[in-house]
Amino acid sequence: MTQPGIEEKVAFLSRPEAYPDCLKCVEKNQTHMSWVFLTAQHAWKLKKPVRTKYLDFSTSEARRHNCLEEVRLNRRLARSVYLGIAALTMDGQGNLQLDGHGKAVDWLVHMRRLPSDRMLDSLIARHEVSPKDVLKLASRLATFYKNAPPVSLSPSRYCQRLAADVESARRELTRPQYGLDKDLAEVMRSQLDFLDKNSALLEARVREGRIIEAHGDLRPEHVCLEAQPVIIDCLEFNRSLRILDAASELAFLALECERLGAPEIGKQLLNVYREQTGDPAPNALLEFYRAHHAVVRAKIAIWHLKDDTILDEAHWVAKAEQYLRMASSMSEAA
Repeated sequence: MTQPGIEEKVAFLSRPEAYPDCLKCVEKNQTHMSWVFLTAQHAWKLKKPVRTKYLDFSTSEARRHNCLEEVRLNRRLARSVYLGIAALTMDGQGNLQLDGHGKAVDWLVHMRRLPSDRMLDSLIARHEVSPKDVLKLASRLATFYKNAPPVSLSPSRYCQRLAADVESARRELTRPQYGLDKDLAEVMRSQLDFLDKNSALLEARVREGRIIEAHGDLRPEHVCLEAQPVIIDCLEFNRSLRILDAASELAFLALECERLGAPEIGKQLLNVYREQTGDPAPNALLEFYRAHHAVVRAKIAIWHLKDDTILDEAHWVAKAEQYLRMASSMSEAA
């Protein structure tokens, strides 16, 4: 029997009758790597059959393995959200079912649906983030980082990896067709100068056990401030991209909160982290990490121009320029 394609799977999963708890409509969202289907109480994520430099979802078994990894890793910070994985099955008549009795033709991550009005980006937009909310989030993250085992990595390798990230961003962002900000060269020089002058500080971070297997994509849209904060959507498909200095990951969240207009959240997060973990994390290091993440996010934004389906190219150019302006101001402060 012919295997169903992604279009047939999406069409089936878009119907209310596909789900045991859905009486009305299904909300459907698409990302570069997945389709997400939202019912009243649950969320179901279907991986696209894609393959890139950083991930391989090209086979059903690869997608099953990635679904299992997504659940395992995200239960570290959102155990109540990640319920497990579900098979998309097809019976002898070619009918698709969720966890039916036929052959498994694909796999989905099954999650509890979170309240959209309690996501950190939404709360920032409404100016409804309280200091108590931030304290709970900061304590949750500080505990996670404090208990995470250090990753075995040579100090020199850590410095080399940061330098390689800067060079990769420089190559991409300086392509003439993008026409990005003229201050870009200065931003890159500042990054490399910091690495050159502060190698001892960065190497000490490794020796102190500060480099861990972190979340990897700690943005406000992945944080839900329920009674007990949960953090979802870790970067599950590539372990090397999750290997971070805990202070670097928090600096990234601080950057994203500042970009949304709430710099005070990042300051409180970092202060609580220092107090509860005993990590002194000097300001110069934090400013470097924030600028570094801004440059990387600029590169990711400009990459969207390589996607032929993108219609609003100006949006992504403007977003890259916003990150570069932030990197420039941070580099001057570092």
